[in-house]
Amino acid sequence: MKRITGSMFYYYFVCHRKLWCFYNDITMENTNENVMLGKLIDENSYSRESKHVMIDETVNIDFIKDWKVLHEVKKSKSIEEAGAWQLKYYIYFLNERGIKIEKGILDYPTLRKREEIRLEEGDKDKIQNILIEIEKIVSQEKIPQIINEKICKKCAYFEYCYI
Repeated sequence: MKRITGSMFYYYFVCHRKLWCFYNDITMENTNENVMLGKLIDENSYSRESKHVMIDETVNIDFIKDWKVLHEVKKSKSIEEAGAWQLKYYIYFLNERGIKIEKGILDYPTLRKREEIRLEEGDKDKIQNILIEIEKIVSQEKIPQIINEKICKKCAYFEYCYI
């Protein structure tokens, strides 16, 4: 089993089909306009920060302040829950390795907004259960069903799923 990355944790909340594809090396992000726009926003925001901190070849944190506050940069709030749980996973992941993180910040530079994220009571158990669920999803032989939601139209896997 491969390591469960932050992207995989994020995709768990977005779409199990996308999660399965990503894990099984079916990648469509390289040519998607929305993904490219997100990368541009990330590259051009917070230029004074030391960005893209890869830890244990598993989590890629957008940037860290004083090894106490994690920052995750997002293009929009459209899938806010997924971004919040991705950040909670990062905090959990580092805490499990003895690095005590105070909180995380979801940054939305184009909206000029930010949201503070903390690991709450019960989150650790939920994260552990989600990790088990992710392992079940990605190890299935058959790809999960299409979710057929509004977000599908902007997804990098749209053509894979619908055409």
